[in-house]
Amino acid sequence: MHTCSASTGASSVTSGLDLHPRSPDNGLVTPLRPLSARCLVSASVCKADIVTPPLAPARPGKLPTAASVAPIALPELSIGGIALESPFLQAALSGYSDWAMRVMARRYGAAYSVCEVMLDRFVREVKGTCRTRHHLMVTDEEHPVGAQLMGADPADFAPAALRLADAGFDVIDINFGCPVKRVLGRCRGGYHLSQPSVAIEIIHRVRDALPPAIPVTVKLRSGINESDESRDRFFTILRAAFDAGIAAATVHGRTVEQRYNGPSNWEFLRHVKQQFPDRTIIGSGDLFSADACLRMLTETGVDGVSIARGAIGNPWIFQHARVLARDGILSPPPSVHQQAHTLREHFELAAHACGAQRALATMRKFAIKYARSHPHHVHVRNAFATAKNVDQWQAVLEKWYAADAPGCYPLVNEVAPERVVG
Repeated sequence: MHTCSASTGASSVTSGLDLHPRSPDNGLVTPLRPLSARCLVSASVCKADIVTPPLAPARPGKLPTAASVAPIALPELSIGGIALESPFLQAALSGYSDWAMRVMARRYGAAYSVCEVMLDRFVREVKGTCRTRHHLMVTDEEHPVGAQLMGADPADFAPAALRLADAGFDVIDINFGCPVKRVLGRCRGGYHLSQPSVAIEIIHRVRDALPPAIPVTVKLRSGINESDESRDRFFTILRAAFDAGIAAATVHGRTVEQRYNGPSNWEFLRHVKQQFPDRTIIGSGDLFSADACLRMLTETGVDGVSIARGAIGNPWIFQHARVLARDGILSPPPSVHQQAHTLREHFELAAHACGAQRALATMRKFAIKYARSHPHHVHVRNAFATAKNVDQWQAVLEKWYAADAPGCYPLVNEVAPERVVG
């Protein structure tokens, strides 16, 4: 059994990841005022089979504009022997990327998705009851799909990885990136960046336990902190990981101590790709718009982008990125009716996985994010937040989504922390 000491740097990470919602629009009264500048002026037609993605600001303080950019040739991306149809991927998100969100991401253009991170011991011990079986739920529509593992003791990883493979996951991802204080205090996630020998042992145990056809990947942050020693440890782990046979590495441009504060260091991502030009490097951090996804590809040279917080309540981002790369055209955000269609679709998936009433608790937090695309987002957000049963949920849709209107680009505070693991 490996033990850890708080003196290695975990204790220097600040506490709780409190949500910081953006400020509400001013002047939202009845009758409704004209649509804000972030909404499209032209009318939008509701068509259930057409999904037009919204665009979040590329950097704080900037609103998207209906401009054209030059189309780009997207890199071909494979994870081991699994060829992906685009470089736009759904990241693992603790508390979010369950089966329903993963299916939504795939339907709306993600080439690959990863389940929410699971503790190794939980995976080994979880029973197939109605309360827990959805954690290991995989369906044909999802493939290819990855499962992400997190833990402290290297001995616990291999049995958990085998169970996830038996459940049908195509890729096993190891989390060395979670910056949450309670996770670090238990020697999990990003803590392993402070102890390369343990991280490398975990990688070897997982790779050796699985059949060669199942790729193993790792998720890392750029280090515990900005120190040279921390960067050296990062590269020690990453080189050893590739030597051990991992298929790809996802690198988040922030350190563990940064958590979600300050901008992601894309220059570091570029440096990593330069150091490993023949390896598969996937970038992560500050991907809140299609434009940002394309800029990360072109500015850093990474092989793919892993979209995390930017995809919560915004499944359109994947298709939007693909259209922008192919045509150089910014699509309009989804209309109110299109948003309603997507919300109902997502709710039906969640209810299928765990029942309607339990799905309500899950969907409430998603709906708060979906509400950012509504022209009267504050009212809609508050209405979803107070819905206590399925009838009240349906009442929110009937009240706020009955009349069609142009959608809005969701304003996102890219540097505000969220209660997510990625």
